[in-house]
Amino acid sequence: MEFENPMLDLLPPPGTKVAVGMSGGVDSSMAVWLLKQRGCEVIGLTMSLWNNQFPLQDTGVKGCFGPGEEQEIEMAKSVAKRLEIPFHVIPLADEYNEAVLEYFRQEYLAGRTPNPCVRCNRTIKFGFLIERAEKAGIPFDYFATGHYARVHFDPMQNRYLLLRGIDLEKDQSYFLAMLQQEQLKKIVFPLGNLTKSQIRRLAQNAGFPELAEQSESQDFLESNKYDVLFREEEVKEGDIVDEKGHILGKHHGIVHYTIGQRKGLGIGGAGEPYYVIGLDPKNNRVIVGRKPALLKQAMRVIDCNWVSIPNVPNTPMKIRCKIRLRHEPASAQLEKVDEYGKIVRVTFDEPQSAITPGQTAVFYNNDIVLGAGTIDSVEK
Repeated sequence: MEFENPMLDLLPPPGTKVAVGMSGGVDSSMAVWLLKQRGCEVIGLTMSLWNNQFPLQDTGVKGCFGPGEEQEIEMAKSVAKRLEIPFHVIPLADEYNEAVLEYFRQEYLAGRTPNPCVRCNRTIKFGFLIERAEKAGIPFDYFATGHYARVHFDPMQNRYLLLRGIDLEKDQSYFLAMLQQEQLKKIVFPLGNLTKSQIRRLAQNAGFPELAEQSESQDFLESNKYDVLFREEEVKEGDIVDEKGHILGKHHGIVHYTIGQRKGLGIGGAGEPYYVIGLDPKNNRVIVGRKPALLKQAMRVIDCNWVSIPNVPNTPMKIRCKIRLRHEPASAQLEKVDEYGKIVRVTFDEPQSAITPGQTAVFYNNDIVLGAGTIDSVEK
């Protein structure tokens, strides 16, 4: 399908009340600016997630969760003041802890590598944040963010379609692929037809040079040391073994490892390097192999969400599939495993490296996000 997408097609009519999820960064701030220029009534919303539950220190590294949150809230508040819009902070620490952090912990302990940002978008940013703002009596017709993605209404299907942003280097549709129709119909992505460089120039011209020069944003945690999220008794030393079960060394807890990892194994030596090719939480083992062992051609995907189509056809369907954020969508065939399309099998035209259980697989037809699910297992 092809669509005409002039920038104004992504903005609601003048006078519309739009709440914007603000982080204090250049993208959400320019989303506010564009909506203001359009003549919309804009309200700023920022989530408060940090509650000092974990021993994280403010390292200066940007993250959605950490003690640096207070500074980011102040930045968002300052931008809202300069743009003369109302601003509200919505406390969601308990919801975030249960829906994102506990999910993240349990997935890692089960030997899977989750994507907390996908989870957060569906349940927190486009879920509880909107719900709590409405319950607080904050009036708005639409909710906007600074994501690089697009929403288009298709009258032929009577459905809202999620599309990639035109800046493919910044496209964030991967993180949004678990959203549902009820969410999409109230969402606006003002930056979807713009590139990152255009947004930086816009910030300069709009009088926000400090935002234009900001470094790129963030991981979900202000530290890459995820071990602070786990209790000491949950992170146990175990064996690193090869594909035949021969012990090659010791690991310091399977939560520190993911499929495709090469660094930090401590089993170097002559010959080709080893990579993590599997995690065995039942026996507390990390399984390693040479690089060719990472190549797999098929996978089972569960908990599928069909965002732009009502369901999967009964016959196999050609798609392009993205298996992690930094992965170019690859040609594949998708077919139903169950009646409802909640479980599918994806077979790639060419083997893919480091398909990782727990990660989100996103299915595309050109720029359209058909749906997504969680990688459950990998086949040869």
